[in-house]
Amino acid sequence: MSLFVSLRLVLLGLVLATAACKTYSTVSTKRLTYEAATPAGEIIAAALQRPARDPAVQLGAYLDAAARAGEVLRATPGNCQARTDYNFAVSRVMEVVHNAGMEPWKTPVRCPGAGGEWTFSYQPADRPERDPALFRILPADRYEFKGRLISERTVKEGLGAPLVVTSKGGAPVAFDSFAQSKNFYYGMTVVLDFRGRRCVASVLDPLASETVVFNGHRHPLAADFTAPLALALAELNPRKMEVERMFRPEQFKGSTRLARLQPYDPAKIPVLLIHGLGDSQATWAPMVESLRGDAAMRKNYQFWFFSYPTGYPYPLMAAVLREQMDAMNARYPDHQPIVVVGHSMGGMIARTLITDSGMSLWNAYFKTPPNRTPLSQETLEIMKSALIFRHRPEIARVIFASASLRGSDMATGFLGRLGARLIGSPSDLSEAGQEASRLARPGADGTLITRMPNSVDALDPDNRFLITINELPTAQGIPYHSIIGDRGKGGHRSRIKPVSTDGLVPYWSSHIEGAESELIVPSDHWSNQHPQAIEEVRRILLEHLDH
Repeated sequence: MSLFVSLRLVLLGLVLATAACKTYSTVSTKRLTYEAATPAGEIIAAALQRPARDPAVQLGAYLDAAARAGEVLRATPGNCQARTDYNFAVSRVMEVVHNAGMEPWKTPVRCPGAGGEWTFSYQPADRPERDPALFRILPADRYEFKGRLISERTVKEGLGAPLVVTSKGGAPVAFDSFAQSKNFYYGMTVVLDFRGRRCVASVLDPLASETVVFNGHRHPLAADFTAPLALALAELNPRKMEVERMFRPEQFKGSTRLARLQPYDPAKIPVLLIHGLGDSQATWAPMVESLRGDAAMRKNYQFWFFSYPTGYPYPLMAAVLREQMDAMNARYPDHQPIVVVGHSMGGMIARTLITDSGMSLWNAYFKTPPNRTPLSQETLEIMKSALIFRHRPEIARVIFASASLRGSDMATGFLGRLGARLIGSPSDLSEAGQEASRLARPGADGTLITRMPNSVDALDPDNRFLITINELPTAQGIPYHSIIGDRGKGGHRSRIKPVSTDGLVPYWSSHIEGAESELIVPSDHWSNQHPQAIEEVRRILLEHLDH
């Protein structure tokens, strides 16, 4: 093993060890108690204090409590205590079903109750991908979360027991290529409907239904928008994957994907979130959680993400995104025009989506047009896809968040040079890189390209791709906005030192002329997680509805 490879592995180990200390989310299970001076509350407290050995008996007790609370809600639908009793009892019903391995969606479960035998079943799923047999169904109120990406819990008060629905053991549940991957986490809400001694559970999507009719009255549907994201972050530990996808991108090539975070709805506007260098879709958790807590966002928008191994040069990842957007248009031809939010390098990718390159980028690298440049067919297609493109007509608006549009001087400093060397050229692009570099023009200072640039190379402010694309105008008719972080240490907005910066990307790099709005927030580089930035995105999305 060479010294360089050994150094790379040692550094990767150190980075992964450091990443483990920056936990996005941890989860703990609450010890449950319950006190309420109501008939339902007394039933719940007794069942918790003296749990029956037989799960069917325990299930029957919680059904008794939910039914008693439901009767109170029938008479006084605004009774908050009755609603609390009902929701807690329903959560415990779902917990018993999960822990005991019951399958009421296949065969009704019979259990004893105070007034006779209960028959408990599920409302049949309306689509195959909603078959309860595919998932773990967990009551959200059982869990407490904390971590760097988890702050306040975003919930909606109402009727029903919020759930986290997650795939069993990594079993694939995708019924189309744009659904979430095999690691599926989603928030649902269950409501129990009592029909005599029959109880039927209906599982509802709080992103699709704002209310529910229960015992003849309409109620707001309860929801927990934090629990599914927080549990996913805790169980999947995406931070380790983020670092590996930066240092070993070729091993994660298959993880590049455009995906939706919720069931597709042609009436809702897609908001496409693109993360930056060394990150993943996890970086958007605080924003998604917060925006989903807004009824106007739930009604009008659906969230998508583009995730990619960040060690690859971003022009190639932008080309992959364009291909996947073509597939999205074919799969969902009726989708609304898209709003894009790009953070850091994700903002650089977003810039390509609203740009017509013409031959400017190609000519910055090669002296001859594609049909006269002696490259192999494979290398020619790679270079054409990265350097020759048109803006995407399905893009309606772009929001840049700490976008490194003109790179960062840190990329040329010691750590940047070391990072670029350690990442190297992705192994699956080394042959194409060598072939293209032999024909590439020298740089303005006479330097030669010796390999396929990686993601850190693309952040060099003197990178010819960056210089050229920032000289090109954006497509007419597509408005864009800028959110920029500033740590509050002062500095110039120009390149005169000291400069205003978020710690990684300076103001002069993130600023883009022609933006409809520009907001500077007191934040480090992850401005997309700052409350003021999230509120700005909310403001822009609400404004977008008026257009």
